[in-house]
Parts: sequence; structure tokens; C-alpha cells
Amino acid sequence: MGWLGADLRTRASEPELLDTGVPEAEARASLDDLRFVNRWLGNRRALVAAALPWLLSGARQPRLLDVGCGSADLPAHFASLVPGLLPVGLDVKRLHLREAPASVSTVVADVRRLPFEPGSFDVVTASLVLHHFATEELPDLLRALFALTRGAIVVNDLHRARVPYLFGRVCFGLLFRSRVSVSDGLLSIRRAFTPAELRGAFETAGIASVRIRRSFPYRLLAVAEQA
Repeated sequence: MGWLGADLRTRASEPELLDTGVPEAEARASLDDLRFVNRWLGNRRALVAAALPWLLSGARQPRLLDVGCGSADLPAHFASLVPGLLPVGLDVKRLHLREAPASVSTVVADVRRLPFEPGSFDVVTASLVLHHFATEELPDLLRALFALTRGAIVVNDLHRARVPYLFGRVCFGLLFRSRVSVSDGLLSIRRAFTPAELRGAFETAGIASVRIRRSFPYRLLAVAEQA
């Protein structure tokens, strides 16, 4: 594949390195890069703004679930903003959760087999997570996440486009500590969604209430509210 030759017309399907398994030192360096992305490049402000109305709606102890949370920096950030919040971070890899802040309850589990009762949370967030899954898996996954929330699910993910891919080719090697982050970051953009693809996944899941908008920098923010 040439420098400008990535085919972005359809989603890529090859797995990312961090998903398949890398040495622990590489995984920790990549998690550090992910925390950097979440804080500065990951659309955190828009994600928080979308979720807060359901977390500040009057529940004595609101509950938040962040799926695919990595080292749980996002649910910890929510905990710093919402008094009395019970933040739960779920990730399939125990290693990722070893670095989770003490303010977050952590669960090691596969998002395909969620160990919670329906309606257990006020908000469920999935930030930079859905692109890790095949297109045919998304409707069942979204349906399961939607069933867990009393309020809304908030999905923040990448918008597949030429500009962010070229930015990554130029800048990821300068921004990231880990070679895994550079490789996975570029592949993540190729695995990402167009607005129509993400909307189609929600529609196939039978979730008609979803609102999807583009957000800086080349992100898609989807909010689906319970009736």
C-alpha cells in the first residue's frame, strides 16, 4: 500500500495489534498514548457534554458504564465532574484495568457478553470502541448496550476520511510513544465509519431514536435516548 494508497471506500477488517496481544511494555506504552488521545484528540468534551444531562438529572447515585474503557481514564474524568457518580469501566483485558484509577469500579468482561441486568445504568458510553468490531456484529452489540441504560447510550468514534488518515501518516510517529499506537491508530481510521454506516448499524439494531453528528476532529458522536 503506497503512502497515499489506503482504500477508504470500505471499512478495513484486519485486527489491531493491541487487540491481538502485544508485550506488556508495549501495551502499557500504547495505553499511555490512548490516554493522551482521549484528553487531547478524542472528542472528550463533546462526549461529556452529551452524557451529562442524564447523569445530572436527579438520581441520588447516578451510574455510568464505559465499555472498552482501556485504563478507565474516561469514567474517572466523569467521576471528577458528577458528584456521587458510580463509574464502572469494562474491558476485556485485565492488564488494561490494572492502571485504572481507584475512583472507578472495574469489570473484566467481553462486551459481547455483558454481565449486567437491563436498565442497570443511567448512561452507557462507548468511546473509540465500536470500530474494533466487524460490521455484522454492531447491531447486536448496540442493542445490548441500549438495553443496559435507563437514559441513553453515547457513542464516540472515528469518522473514516482521507484527511485524518493523512494526518496520522504525518503526525502519529511524532505524537505517540508506542509503535503499536502508530500502527493501530492508522488502522483504526481505516476501520472507522462514515455517518451513513454508523446510522445503518443503529437502524438495523432497531434503535430509531439515535442522533448522529460530526464533531471535531473527524469524530462521529451518536446519542440514542430511551423513550
